[in-house]
Amino acid sequence: MNSQVAGPVLAVLGFALFPAVGVFLGGAVTFFRTPGKAMQSAVQHFAAGVIFCVLATELLPDLLHRRMPVWTVLGFSLGVATMLAVKHFFEGDEESSGTSSSNSSGLVTAMGIDVALDGLLIGLGFAAGQKQGVLLTIAMTLEVFFLGLACSSTLAAKGASRTRILVVPVVLGVLLLAGAGLGAAALHVMAAQAVDALLAFGVAALLFLVTEELLVEAHEVKETPFQTAMFFVGFIALFLVDMLL
Repeated sequence: MNSQVAGPVLAVLGFALFPAVGVFLGGAVTFFRTPGKAMQSAVQHFAAGVIFCVLATELLPDLLHRRMPVWTVLGFSLGVATMLAVKHFFEGDEESSGTSSSNSSGLVTAMGIDVALDGLLIGLGFAAGQKQGVLLTIAMTLEVFFLGLACSSTLAAKGASRTRILVVPVVLGVLLLAGAGLGAAALHVMAAQAVDALLAFGVAALLFLVTEELLVEAHEVKETPFQTAMFFVGFIALFLVDMLL
């Protein structure tokens, strides 16, 4: 990797350290106290609002300005197909795997793919600009914190050892950094059309994350006006950050 690519990649990895630490901290929370279902739902609503704000105000407008409809459709379609495949193969296996610790590999694999994609999206987010990349990093830090929490909580419920519960979030953090580095490097070695397709892929993945993961899981508990309002609090909070940057 030449210096022209190494410099920007290292800069992106510096930002990606925040969500990498976030996923570890989310997992470490289980060692002290697991938040109740109501609080988890509120955090999921907030994270969904934050991610939706990044999509609406930064990533989608950037794709519109690029004006590459064919590549956008190709990338978007591939993103949807990828997320559907992950959901079908890994979540389906997890639902039928029972509750023993020996059957938690499907969960860890699905989480690993999810976090690696999150890292890739952080790296690609900087294609839209420094500010857009920073906002996406903030959003993904919130999302992977909950992901780490959910992963460790589930492993604990399945009877996994405390060592494994601690090691898995560390591995997830490394995968996130690897994905971010790959995404950042791609921006400097790929053609503009391919970058557009990758951004569209990322938009589809984030939309899927908000609509089919965060909000679906958040609605598994009885919803209160406070929890619903957290989605809009997350949206306007990041929107204000965007306006001030």
